[in-house]
Amino acid sequence: MFTDERLRVLADAMARDLEGNILPFWARETVDEEHGGFHGFLSEAGVPDPLAPKGGVLCARILWTYSAALRRTGDPAHRRMADRAFDELRGRFWDAEHGGTYWMLDGSGRPLSDRKQTYALAFSLYGLAEYHRVTGSAEALERAVELHRAIETHASDPERGGYWEARARDWGPLADVRLSEKDRNAPKSMNTHLHVMEGYANLLRAWDDPGLRERLRALVLLHLDRILDPATGHLVLFFDERWAPVSRMISYGHDIEASWLLVEAAEVAGDPALVDRAKAAAVRMARVTLAEGADAAHGGVFAERHEDGRLDDEKHWWMQAEAVVGFLNAFELTREEPFLDAAERAWAFVERFLIDRVHGEWHWRVRRDGTPIPGLPKVEPWKCPYHNSRAAFEAKDRVARLTT
Repeated sequence: MFTDERLRVLADAMARDLEGNILPFWARETVDEEHGGFHGFLSEAGVPDPLAPKGGVLCARILWTYSAALRRTGDPAHRRMADRAFDELRGRFWDAEHGGTYWMLDGSGRPLSDRKQTYALAFSLYGLAEYHRVTGSAEALERAVELHRAIETHASDPERGGYWEARARDWGPLADVRLSEKDRNAPKSMNTHLHVMEGYANLLRAWDDPGLRERLRALVLLHLDRILDPATGHLVLFFDERWAPVSRMISYGHDIEASWLLVEAAEVAGDPALVDRAKAAAVRMARVTLAEGADAAHGGVFAERHEDGRLDDEKHWWMQAEAVVGFLNAFELTREEPFLDAAERAWAFVERFLIDRVHGEWHWRVRRDGTPIPGLPKVEPWKCPYHNSRAAFEAKDRVARLTT
């Protein structure tokens, strides 16, 4: 099969899943008609828990997903979902007194955790910027800019660079700043900086501000100079206040995701020299992931390598979505066929094992060989439509460039 045909087959398959599975599932199954907004939890079979907490990150990711879909389709159903997510984010998730968005609401929509997690603020402005791009909403842009300014005012480290993980509702310090129970309680993390960079890039598309452009450029440099380990080609996951690494764990999914997000951010920042550096780093990161984190036997990428060297070889849904995009990006930059092979293998694994042909959407994770892990939710504060929908959008755009 010729390369162009292979690329089109891949993009078309991902588009069919997006349009026939992912987007309809979330519109059909997650709208909470009783309490407003969206259900915070659906079981593996799609049964909602009306009392489950509602996550701010999940709401922001739904807002981004359906805004991005609307920009491509003009579908009124996508507009209804984007509008609903916008109303929820600017309404019950918004802290009218102190600014910013709450981390978590209870099942009825009251604040449950009012902390200001920088990661969540970044996703909120990411979604708001996308909603503005497609609808022209002045309010959405105003709120996105407000969140950017709150991050710069309350979460930035002017002395050593970068951003603190979290603050209290009134922007005071917190003793426990972790994103989740599995994370290190460290003041700075790769994950937060990666998604602040992603959010700022999308905001810059909507709001061409010189100060924002410089902050985005600084974030790309921060990843290249501090977060990416030059000795290994892996991202360092956690740091102390002075940017000293405090973790040696490897996240293969984040490595391959960051590889393409770095190039995107550098291009949006408009710095040709920085774009060249980002592209070189992206190719190296993709090579390392292909050599160390890709499963040659079954396809896809492994989850993590622990600090003691143990491999977590489970396959999470979001990592496989990012693997398709990251390897496609490396193929676009190099035209080296092993990268296209890896993207195809990751998607083949998704099609065979992760897409839920019975209840819809994708399973959370499976074992290395695709064996199901039963009982995992289909929706909860971290299980979202953002990674897999974005992968389909990216594949379509990249294949269009590569085959013209």
